[in-house]
Amino acid sequence: MLGCARLAVLQQLEYRFNLIADTVIQPVIVGLVELTLWAAFFHSTGNQTLNGFAREHYLSYAVWAAFISRISTSWMYESLMIEDIENGTVNSILVRPISFYEYYLGQFFGYKVFTTLLSLSAPILVCVFADLPLLISRLPLSLALVFFYLLLVHTMSVAIASLGFFFSRIHHITVAKNITLWMLTGELFPLDLAPEPFRSVLIALPFSSAVFRPVGYLTGRLEINAIAEGFASISIGLVIASVIATLLWNAGRRRYSGTGA
Repeated sequence: MLGCARLAVLQQLEYRFNLIADTVIQPVIVGLVELTLWAAFFHSTGNQTLNGFAREHYLSYAVWAAFISRISTSWMYESLMIEDIENGTVNSILVRPISFYEYYLGQFFGYKVFTTLLSLSAPILVCVFADLPLLISRLPLSLALVFFYLLLVHTMSVAIASLGFFFSRIHHITVAKNITLWMLTGELFPLDLAPEPFRSVLIALPFSSAVFRPVGYLTGRLEINAIAEGFASISIGLVIASVIATLLWNAGRRRYSGTGA
């Protein structure tokens, strides 16, 4: 798997501008847009607090949500897995001494670790120069939760890619999934702003560990118990996703004829 991780890093270095655009330019633009929206909201209402948190907490949340959300997504490698199954190049992976799951997991984590190291300096500098709330000592545990969440994301991606053995146009499911997760992770707004009973349900789901829990903990919105609950929620989701992915993969592999590239 280390070789797969190294392969992912080398592939990203081939197109350096795309790498910088994906890890820095895009989240900076998204962060600036969200900062503007939150600043305009507080200016229009005339209030300096919302739900018990000051304006600065929401600005810090917006900055970090833009970057953490880029870490916790998987659309690129999910699309690659789907293409491998649809066009038959999965043949070359099936005969290797490593599983399809492990092959792409190594690349996925190699890419995420590399891009995380490149991008994290930007939100830190913004918070320092703008004097926004940031508990930097909490960063390692926040990132640990995000990377544990990536195991769930990758397992879900394998389940979706396995549908390529049975159907065509699976890419549309990836788009629908990503839009749904965009609303469930807390990237759009802090989940504790949602009304009950939706708030409790949204926070209890493992998807809140993609953005809301790590960013909330990092900016002082949440305490360590929220991180512990996040690990527990992801563990339950990972078991369920693993069962579904295993069933779909095994059924699809039995159905697969092995013709193609």
